[in-house]
Amino acid sequence: MNQYDVLQKYFGHDSFRPGQETLVNAILTGHDVLGVMPTGAGKSVCYQVPAMLLPGLTLVISPLISLMQDQVAALRQSGIEAACIHSGMEEQEYWNIVQGARLGQYKLLYVAPERLETDGFLSLVSGIRVSLVAVDEAHCVSQWGQDFRPSYLRIASFLEKLSPRPPVGAFTATATGQVKQDIARLLELRDPVSITTGFDRPNLYFAVERPRDKDRFVEDYILDHPDKSGIVYCATRKTVELVCNQLRRAKIAATRYHAGLEAEERRKNQEDFVYDRRRVMVATNAFGMGIDKSNVGFVIHYNMPKNIENYYQEAGRAGRDGSSAECILLYSLGDVQTARFLIQNSHDNEELSEEQAVQIQRLDLQRLDRMVAYCKTTRCLRGFLLEYFGQRQTGNCGNCSNCRGDFVQTDITTEAQKILSGVARIEKRWPGGLGVVALVQMLRGSKDKNTLKRGLDTLPTYGIMQHTSPARMRLYLDALEEQGYIINTQGEYPVVRLAADAKEVLFNGKTVTMTERKAAEKSNKTSKTKEVGVQADLPQDLYERLRAVRSELAQKQHVPAYIILSNASLAEMASKRPRTTGDLMRISGVGEARAHRYGQKFLQAIAEYMAQHPQG
Repeated sequence: MNQYDVLQKYFGHDSFRPGQETLVNAILTGHDVLGVMPTGAGKSVCYQVPAMLLPGLTLVISPLISLMQDQVAALRQSGIEAACIHSGMEEQEYWNIVQGARLGQYKLLYVAPERLETDGFLSLVSGIRVSLVAVDEAHCVSQWGQDFRPSYLRIASFLEKLSPRPPVGAFTATATGQVKQDIARLLELRDPVSITTGFDRPNLYFAVERPRDKDRFVEDYILDHPDKSGIVYCATRKTVELVCNQLRRAKIAATRYHAGLEAEERRKNQEDFVYDRRRVMVATNAFGMGIDKSNVGFVIHYNMPKNIENYYQEAGRAGRDGSSAECILLYSLGDVQTARFLIQNSHDNEELSEEQAVQIQRLDLQRLDRMVAYCKTTRCLRGFLLEYFGQRQTGNCGNCSNCRGDFVQTDITTEAQKILSGVARIEKRWPGGLGVVALVQMLRGSKDKNTLKRGLDTLPTYGIMQHTSPARMRLYLDALEEQGYIINTQGEYPVVRLAADAKEVLFNGKTVTMTERKAAEKSNKTSKTKEVGVQADLPQDLYERLRAVRSELAQKQHVPAYIILSNASLAEMASKRPRTTGDLMRISGVGEARAHRYGQKFLQAIAEYMAQHPQG
């Protein structure tokens, strides 16, 4: 059996995706590898296929229990013996797995990095043949990465204890150029074969919206997509509770996830979502990397994340099976303030030294600036994301809110002069400066106590933009900042400053324009997309029958539905309507084990449909 036979038999694919074959062949010939591939591009296949061909055990280092459990469940459905060791298991279960590993029962064993240098684990690996070590979520080793975990720094010393040292594969979906260099250096990869296939996910539609009422937007969107399962990410636990309760009042089957819940409730709520008992999960980013649910149709960010790495990773949980999905970020000024507060008051990684904590906070604030820039840009959103990770894109993608929007240039010279004059007046009265909120309230003639206490109502510019909405004011301020006329300072209390070019507008009459959407579409309506790779004449009733069969099988096996088969596989099955087990094995994602285990149920449903629709 070779790598192509393994790919077909166990994973149901007749060809490798871009980059996979190169990495698989490199591992099989004893080379270290570094694979950077977008979420859903098949990173795991790059080490799972070699694991089936190499003698001995493949060790997979993974950061989260839920991620390990999901991978093991999927492998077992494919007919591959795999197990994981984690802190949440009973002692007897742990020793059963250890004994199984010693007896050669497993081809893949998943462990957390914290376990690597414990005496018990070192004793285990010293007595068995480890043929490959795969490091998943490898960006966690880098202080430049958004998920730095000091425990990953100890992987290299663990590898030195293996004799002989096996090939090492490092894999991640989110890595800038600096992070890739760190991965290779800190894991001490030996002349690795490095592949970056690109970060693009063409099936994902990206949008940034600034709705006046976020709650109404989210509720309307979910009600408008009744057949879609999705995630709503919120910045704080309190917001999670509020949004989840609101959706439940609207009769939407929603559940919640955050670190403030008891472990048992978090487990139950996660299972309700993964097993399709609840179609919407409202969560903080504690609902993390371990979520491998392939049929997520949308991801809405109720609040802006702290960095683009987190955003792309969280948004990337949509459409993992290749179906079209939507990633919508709801942006407001308050999100920036919340993100900055969370960065400056984060003490969630006790492994960090004081020096490391200071360095990471500085990097986090830099990353926040780029996240804000994404929310404000009028250029292609996909291009902005890809270029952040070092991948150039030319032209429009045609599948984001900016590329699909109709933009116009608006002359805002008069408005710019009023705002810049207001900033100048504040700087003269308060050399230390004031923040955006104080500026906007002064210009709009607010009578709140802070404005009056500061005497802002005595300035000549007080109330000169009283008829301009706060949302419109934000657009003007964003345009002025982007074009270099004002500066928002850094720090705990950011203030607005005039930039050097402001005098050209104030005193020399320089024209200022703003790019904005033409305002035709209703803000809570996004693209209506079709599933990627699904024929337009797909018989929906047959597709639903196959989904019902999958649901029944999943309940009997006590696994999530997508572990049985993905939506994309069901759609291809409904389109091609296989009649034999051999035909079924040619459906992408089925493979030999699933075809023999579940095939008759699906074939029977297809045969019954064909009998009822002889012309279909």
